[in-house]
Amino acid sequence: MVSSLLLFVSCAYFNSWFLLVAQAQERQSKISTELLWSLRPIVTPKIPQGDGGSKHPVDRFLAESRRALELKTVDPADKLILLRRVYLDLVGLPPSPAEQQAFLADTSENAYEKVVTKLLDSEQHAVRYARHWLDVLRYADTDAGMTAAPGIHLWRDWVIGALHDDLPYDDFVQIQLTGRRANERTRMSATGYRSEKEPRPGDMFALGFLARGSGGNLAINAVDTISSAFMGMTVACAKCHDHMFDPISMRDYYSMKALFDPLVLRKVTLASAETLLEAGKVMAESQKARAPLERELEKLLAPFKKRLYDERVEMLPPEVRAVILKPESKRTIEEQKVADDYFPILRIDGGKINEILPEEVRNQSRALQERLSEANKNRRPAPRIPVFYTVETDRIRERQPSYVLTSADPARPELKNEVKPGWPFAEGDIDFREGRIEAFADWLTAPDNPLFARVAVNRIWQWHFGKGLHKQTSDFGNQAGRPTHPGLLDWLAAEFVSSGYSMKHMHRLIVTSEAYQMASDTGPEFADSQAIDPGNDHLWHFPLQRLEAEVIWDSIHSAADHLDLTVGGSSFTPSDDTAKQRRGVYITRGYSASRDVTPNFLQTFDVDDGREPCPIRTQTVTAPQSLFLMNSPEIEDASIQFADRVHGMADGDLNKAVELGYRLTVARPPTETETSVAMHYLENDSKRLKQLAWLIFNLDEFIYVR
Repeated sequence: MVSSLLLFVSCAYFNSWFLLVAQAQERQSKISTELLWSLRPIVTPKIPQGDGGSKHPVDRFLAESRRALELKTVDPADKLILLRRVYLDLVGLPPSPAEQQAFLADTSENAYEKVVTKLLDSEQHAVRYARHWLDVLRYADTDAGMTAAPGIHLWRDWVIGALHDDLPYDDFVQIQLTGRRANERTRMSATGYRSEKEPRPGDMFALGFLARGSGGNLAINAVDTISSAFMGMTVACAKCHDHMFDPISMRDYYSMKALFDPLVLRKVTLASAETLLEAGKVMAESQKARAPLERELEKLLAPFKKRLYDERVEMLPPEVRAVILKPESKRTIEEQKVADDYFPILRIDGGKINEILPEEVRNQSRALQERLSEANKNRRPAPRIPVFYTVETDRIRERQPSYVLTSADPARPELKNEVKPGWPFAEGDIDFREGRIEAFADWLTAPDNPLFARVAVNRIWQWHFGKGLHKQTSDFGNQAGRPTHPGLLDWLAAEFVSSGYSMKHMHRLIVTSEAYQMASDTGPEFADSQAIDPGNDHLWHFPLQRLEAEVIWDSIHSAADHLDLTVGGSSFTPSDDTAKQRRGVYITRGYSASRDVTPNFLQTFDVDDGREPCPIRTQTVTAPQSLFLMNSPEIEDASIQFADRVHGMADGDLNKAVELGYRLTVARPPTETETSVAMHYLENDSKRLKQLAWLIFNLDEFIYVR
């Protein structure tokens, strides 16, 4: 009875599955002839004339939609509120009291624009926005099985350097896909010979983007991340069947995977010549001490290894056994792949050998192993050799066919369903002469590719306002709806292309708009606007936003004068014994099944571990966040240092210390009521400044930008 029931349930499940697939294929045939809005060419819309109230093009577009809905907009933000907002947004650090005073004193028309220019020129701006991009590109310091973990921080540092230099966005993407700018791949000699051009120094580190995928299948990880990050398409949905809603077939997915199938990791040593020579000497000394012991051990175990190996070979299917017994030099490419696939099965490890050794031989083996361990302990330490894992095209793998995979399992290819390299939405014959990935990168970054610029400017808009003009920043497909302001989105995309893909130009354009400079507070007089547009899609006020974990971290340690602003270097795990804490972007993050890699602080404030692309951080409000700000050792230490700092800066004047406390954290002087309450609490006792510092860290205003 039970078996019959299970059979019935199983059949029902598979029938439902096949029905879904059939429906998807039927839907695919219908939607494939319809052009997605996001694939329509970008036609630069005319900037609305408006009523003369605003000169900024962004505000002209927004004003048009607000007028249609009869929305009332709030007034401009207070100068210090705006200053803190733009500082935390562009560099992730609060303005100092001196910077606050300078901005208040500057009454020129372009005072705010001068601040924006200063912040965009700062190297800390690149540190801030690298974190945004690395969320999207799924940066992690470690991941289960990620071979490229050593040196992966150099990819992060490359991103920071690229953003500081305002590297054009098309080159920013091209280099991470190919290691070169599109116009710097080949060169001609004086005799007319074309050869591959050496990449610029440092650009190799950009390939950490592709190497990072080594935790799983390099090609699959590349497709999933690239399509999400740069195309704004959920191509990964087509792994197991044609996309349910978008014109992306299963063959499209595996054609795109075929672009990256030839990629393999390549380990690069980064040490100086002197370090490498010294390491070679240490290794030679060690090998000289170990060699006679290793030969003796190998001679002792050889017959037992051969016995185990022969037994395993005999158990293989005849056709596989024939390949394994054939000399490697005589195997075809396909046969060598078979041999490589069976290597893990045939490999003889120490544990299996010990199981079959006679007692006497086992004792001899153990004694030799102990002598080898002793030799290792006695060798002089070798100098550390830093390494970086990049990727390169394996010419043998490049000649191998690619297939559709059954249920997305790399071990189960459909051998009768071969696919050629390609990608969704490609038209005509593709020129692969410069390489598969190069051809794709050229299509992706072309000015006439409407996806490329639209997706990028929508992300940048989201990072400033909390949500994009198209709310699903990594999904421009049919199920994600339409942009709230399609004309503005297309105007921004066209402006991005005409600016030479300058990301700093787009930041400046957005933060100098009136919409960005509005107040966030709304009173009863805006009840009608609230009722008409409760989601603030038309930006009639600035949206209140909680700061990300890294900015909270930086703000705490900045107030305590305990923040190291050095740019670049390895990631770190926060500890109590460091003289200074580095910026939050450098805190270790990642995943391991056996230990916590991402510190609790980051997890508490909604930081993902990098296993999946993160287009937008969640903004939860939880008890652990309050507990961190109230009870953690980090806040305890920071409160002490913060109190000591303001006491010293104020020369013992508690009234001035209270004002400095507010200015260093929430970038404004305290109100009269706040000053009165603080002075009443202090009771003229400077020792109580620590508790006041703790209280300010726990203000809602400290972790929100308004």
